[in-house]
Amino acid sequence: MASCKAFALLLFTLIALISLICDADDYHKKSPPLEFLKHLQGCHKGDNTKGIDELKNYLNHFGYLTYNQSHPNDDHYDDLLESAITTYQLNYHLNVSGFLDPQTVLKLMTPRCGVADIVNGTTWMESGKKSSSHHHHHRRHGPKSLRTVSHYSFFPNFPRWPASKYHLTYSFLPIFPSWAVNPVAGAFATWEANTHFSFSFIQLYTAADIVISFHRGEHGDGQPFDGPGGTIAHAFAPQVGLFHYDADEIWSIEAVAGAYHLETTALHEIGHLLGLGHSSVESAIMYPLIYPGTTKGLHFDDIQGIRVLYS
Repeated sequence: MASCKAFALLLFTLIALISLICDADDYHKKSPPLEFLKHLQGCHKGDNTKGIDELKNYLNHFGYLTYNQSHPNDDHYDDLLESAITTYQLNYHLNVSGFLDPQTVLKLMTPRCGVADIVNGTTWMESGKKSSSHHHHHRRHGPKSLRTVSHYSFFPNFPRWPASKYHLTYSFLPIFPSWAVNPVAGAFATWEANTHFSFSFIQLYTAADIVISFHRGEHGDGQPFDGPGGTIAHAFAPQVGLFHYDADEIWSIEAVAGAYHLETTALHEIGHLLGLGHSSVESAIMYPLIYPGTTKGLHFDDIQGIRVLYS
């Protein structure tokens, strides 16, 4: 098993090198991936407008639409799209209208984590209300419930690290820039100070529990990046242990206007690596949108979520 993982990581490294070297200029010449949304402002059910098909693909990626294969790709604002927009508006505490008002378009255009908000039709994010069915589900099949209004969420089937793996090792692919190492280490230290986990760096990335790397475009994990803007990073649920930054973004170690903060993004993605899904609390680190030029730390909602998951 270990040798298979090592081979897969070696192959992954080769793909990463190719994706970083090839066609870098082409990515930067592209328009921002969500620029098309500007032209959809004001659209509502019944409209046929160029770009709605792209919006459907976007919402499908993040779990809001689950068209089957027989459904045609088209620019028709149908009932399913209206329902998807309504759910999105609930999750992001927007005015629930089912149409693309300016505030909804602004949220949709905001750069974000590439991990879906909804998986297999199950809404991860709480919509600001106590959900008794959500908590009863935890009591029957997963973590114990807390009697509070919670906004954190988990991956389907509650994947967790086993009790024998509460000390996790992390490493970087050989192409990882040295200036980005300390912000990631700082994020691990913050999670260690607030959870039962401990983390340590090891040089041999093929033996590490968690591997961090930069990629651009298609990079071999089925979750291609989309150039500057759009999705800026993603990570996988336990026990996959992969965390990827989008190399086409502008990254910084301090809060710099127009750049994404490495440590803040790492805090968010490590939350996924430990088993947390997204939160609808905007001040929580697990909120899906990641704003350039800003920093953020752990919130009570994030820490509570980890405690419930591993209780």
